[in-house]
Amino acid sequence: MAAKLSDTGREFSEYQEYIEGLIDFAADNKRDASGSREFAGRCCKKRTMNDLPFWKSKTLAEMSVPEWESLCDGCGLCCLNKIEEWDSGDIYFTSVSCKLLDGESCRCSSYENRWDFVPDCVQLTKENVPDIAWLPPTCGYRLVNEGRDLYWWHPLVSGDPETVHAAGISARGRSINENEIDLDDLEDYVVDWPLTVGEEKDDEDA
Repeated sequence: MAAKLSDTGREFSEYQEYIEGLIDFAADNKRDASGSREFAGRCCKKRTMNDLPFWKSKTLAEMSVPEWESLCDGCGLCCLNKIEEWDSGDIYFTSVSCKLLDGESCRCSSYENRWDFVPDCVQLTKENVPDIAWLPPTCGYRLVNEGRDLYWWHPLVSGDPETVHAAGISARGRSINENEIDLDDLEDYVVDWPLTVGEEKDDEDA
């Protein structure tokens, strides 16, 4: 859980500064009332919007292109093939990945040119995120759109792109490339874990 501590690094630093200030204050018994007020203002600073990371201070629409791209946690769940029922419109995940998904990194192997190989690849945009019901509950775009914070294992929080895999959130080790199966058998690979991984982690953290 060492990676999780990075989520509270700034808060710990501020708390440490606060404690050190209290020690200094207690040692100086000659400090007058105005000095006490000055100290209180220094050690009890309020956090402003500028102190918050961009995913807490901006909406999806307000993000720059680099910020938007970095919001992807690299789980690869979006790149799993899905089956939609014609009658109900229900969508089911499978453990079969797009042919362009790198099973180890869980990143697209030809991101810039993906439409040349997969014309029906769905691109997430700032406009369509609210309308895509199949986004995994752990998806950074979905979380921010719903006004929620990113999980500790998100690379933007942990600073390490491997934590999403170490936390058991990604498709690494439990998907198969579509080039390795007969797509007529896709229904045999229906799974529900892409929609429950976040629930499992919430239970563990509770």
